[in-house]
Order: sequence, then C-alpha cells, then structure tokens
Amino acid sequence: MRRAARAAADAGLDGLLVAPGPDLVWLTGYRPPETERLTLLVLRDGEDPVLVVPALEAPDAEEAPGGPALDLRDWTDGKDPYDTAVPLLGPRGRFGVSDNTWALHLLGLQGRLPGTAYVGLSEALPMLRAVKDAAELERMAAAGAAADRAYEEIRGVRFAGRRETEVAADLADLLRRFGHSQVDFTIVASGPNGANPHHEAGDRVIADGDMVVLDFGGLKDGYGSDTSRTVHVGEPDAEEREVHDVVRAAQEAGFRAVRPGAACQDVDRAARAVIADAGYGDRFIHRTGHGIGVTTHEPPYMVEGEERPLVPGMCFSVEPGVYLPGRFGVRIEDIVTVTEDGGRRLNTTPRDMAIVH
Repeated sequence: MRRAARAAADAGLDGLLVAPGPDLVWLTGYRPPETERLTLLVLRDGEDPVLVVPALEAPDAEEAPGGPALDLRDWTDGKDPYDTAVPLLGPRGRFGVSDNTWALHLLGLQGRLPGTAYVGLSEALPMLRAVKDAAELERMAAAGAAADRAYEEIRGVRFAGRRETEVAADLADLLRRFGHSQVDFTIVASGPNGANPHHEAGDRVIADGDMVVLDFGGLKDGYGSDTSRTVHVGEPDAEEREVHDVVRAAQEAGFRAVRPGAACQDVDRAARAVIADAGYGDRFIHRTGHGIGVTTHEPPYMVEGEERPLVPGMCFSVEPGVYLPGRFGVRIEDIVTVTEDGGRRLNTTPRDMAIVH
C-alpha cells in the first residue's frame, strides 16, 4: 500500500481510491461483497491507509491480511457514507480510481466534491501490478502447472460426437480438480468456429476431421492461468499441419524475443513476422499477448505501438494465431515471465498438434 501511494504521488496524483475488486484484494487481501454499500480504500503518500467500510462488514475487514495496517472508518446504514469519505479527499485534487469502481460511488464523490478530478487506475498507473515478486511468481507458476494438468487430461476424453459445451464442462471440472477456485473461460472452438478467437462454446457437435482450439484458464490461489492448444480429431491434412506449424514457429519466435529491456511490441513483431512471411499475415487478427496476475487480462500488452520495456517479473501471454473464416483456426499460448536474462514459460505442455478422438 505504501508503494502504491508513492507511485501515485510520482504520477502527479493526490491519492488512490480503490473499490472492491482485484486491486483491493491485491493491496489488502480483503474481498468484500460488491454491493451498493460504499467500501473504499484511500491511499495518500505519507499517510496511513484508510478503509471506509460499512459497519456490518468492519469485523471481516479487520481480519483481512492487510487489516492491521488499515485505519478503519465505518459508517452505518441510514447515514450518508460520503460524510465519512469526503474529509479524506479534501475539496480539490486528482485521484486515481480502480477501474471497476461503481459509477454510483464515483458520481457520489463527484457530486459532493465538484473540485476533484479522477482518472482510471489502468491509465494512471498501468504497471502497478505488472512486476510480480517471488511469492507471486510462485503462485503464477502453480496456476500454470494446474492448467497444464487439465490439458493433459482433456486430451484423453472423447471429442468426436460430443458438443463443444460438453468438452468445455470437462475442462472446467479439470481446472477445479487441479486447484482452481475460479474458472474464467473454457473456449472450445471446433471446425469453422475456430476462426473466431473468442468463440463461446456452443451446441456444435465436434466431428472427425475437425481442428479444435482449446483456450482456458482462471484463478488458483488468487493468481491467473491462461493457456491455448490446438488439437485435431483424427489425422489432419497437409494444410492443417502447415498452418499449425506456422503458428508454433511464431509462438516460439515471440517467446525468444522476451528479454529485459526489449519493448513489448518486439514480442508482437517477432511472432507476427513469422506468420506474415508464411502468407497468413492478414489472418492474425489480434495482439500477441496480455499481462496476467490477479486478473487474467491486465497490462502490459504485447502489441504494436507499446514501447514500454520488459522488466524481470512481468508475466504475460504469448499467443499468436491464424484464423481462416469458415474453415478453422489455430492458436498456441503460453504464459511467460521475464527473467534476468530472457524469459521462462509457465506452461510446459507440448506445443505440437495433439491427435484426439
């Protein structure tokens, strides 16, 4: 919390306002219900962190890992919660606000303090959570290993003759079996559905001869997993093998571009060049990667124009793909962390095309 308050001051902000959500959990370990009752962490450089909290939830806040460091200011139902929050901000100032703050609460503050200004935390301090410490990296690695175990198991289930939703349910069950408390997505995109990168698993029956994109992840012990592999039901044809080989080479090139000091866009450029050289450049239709941590999508982003340098401890996906509308798609994804001399994959399952049945 002190580091976050200092980063806010260095960015020209008068403080940070953090509502229930990932940032509050990351900063304090407190995960309150997200309701119309105002809960707000106020961080200002050089001052003790203050948590405005409904009185009925104060005991839980005190028991949170960060509770002993918090100055709790509770308010009771029937009272105006902004009477408690407003004195902590003052009549003027510019504050960073966690991205998932309810409009209800932000508008309440603005109404009482028209001289204040607010900016989203991902805009003001996009790298606040980006560099993971040793304990965070350990949890990230454990989440990746759990997702890998789910992939190894799913390769053994029946695909042909089953709906995408059935295989997606299998994946969700496996993630939970291997320790995930939250499943965020289980993409199972078969045949032509694979050409849609964010296809929602549907009622399409998977057939022999289908390429199937699997993309799945969630949270284990508070940290994210996200991996993609593309499998084939039965033996693929020559074109399917060719496209898969191109994507696999692009994913390897993106990974090899990871090193301290390289720009985020260098990872995207390395992967994209392989696909473009193979003649599929216009079929790679998304960025190469996104950061991951206490949420499965967060800064930094591996995309053209992002010149921010890579720093040891950053974690992000490397996930190039090729999508042929009406036919099939291929995506291969690992979570990678930046090390002192390069990068390390947090997903280690084979990246060749697995044959399923």
